[in-house]
Amino acid sequence: MKYPSITHSLLTSALILGLARSYCLAQPAASASPQQTNGHPFACGDYSQGKLFLVGADGKVQWEYPASSCNDLWVLPNGNLLFSTGHGVKEVTRGKKVIFEYQTKSEIYACQRLANGNTFVGECSSGRLLEIEPSGNITKEIRLLPEGKDGGHLYMRNARRLPDGHYLVTHYGEQVVREYDADGKAVLTIPAAGGPHSAVRLPNGHTLISCGDMPGGSRVFEVDTAGKTVWQVQGGDLPGISLKFIAGFQRLPNGNTVIANWLGHDQFGKAPHLIEISPDKRVVWTFADHQTMRTIASLQLLDVEGDVTRGAIWH
Repeated sequence: MKYPSITHSLLTSALILGLARSYCLAQPAASASPQQTNGHPFACGDYSQGKLFLVGADGKVQWEYPASSCNDLWVLPNGNLLFSTGHGVKEVTRGKKVIFEYQTKSEIYACQRLANGNTFVGECSSGRLLEIEPSGNITKEIRLLPEGKDGGHLYMRNARRLPDGHYLVTHYGEQVVREYDADGKAVLTIPAAGGPHSAVRLPNGHTLISCGDMPGGSRVFEVDTAGKTVWQVQGGDLPGISLKFIAGFQRLPNGNTVIANWLGHDQFGKAPHLIEISPDKRVVWTFADHQTMRTIASLQLLDVEGDVTRGAIWH
């Protein structure tokens, strides 16, 4: 029997190893879902780090700003950012100049710039819904709790003023979403097991709601005007992805929904921060930079056109 020479064997082995290495380099890394390459540019608030970020479509941070306990943010038509700061609300320019600020003793998780230039603020522990002029003067106050009563940390999360002057409020601890009229009278109650964090009224009259990690939570669902659930994504619906605590979200014009999968409560690094989901529950895009960010609570995509002050962005 003839054996190949040592030189021939070494050359053959080198060739095989080279081909194997080239093959491995050419293959994408294994992943349970699409990644952030060529994704959306977006703004987000990192609650635990206390920072705002502007992120490009390549997933790289382009701008950041300190924002303690940021739970809600908006990119305004002029490019400024409006955001909550734990016990207040600020508006800053891209040059990092503060041009509006409101401070209070109450915890704050909700803010919104209105079409008339005023700012809506939802005070959690005091149970107040406020509309504030640029000067800082409070032009309207609705008390959902008696004056002097402290609703505590769980009373309210996100809230929105609706175009008709009503208010949509997530009562996290009570596990319900309520709509209040312009005088503060409850006109609609939607059960939201799991602890509702955010709620948005869609153009078709439906309400989109996200829930936290209480029993029955870690989900996003849409109800019609009769309160019937017409769409829902919950744990187990997205293969390979774990839903932890769905905080902020944005519904896109094409029907997709981007959710902020908040990774607090000892869940850091265990799932993507952001997940885009199609109406048929396919994962379209994820963002999972755990080196730069810890717990994204709110987001706004920058490649979706629309004036946030006139309800054109649903988040």
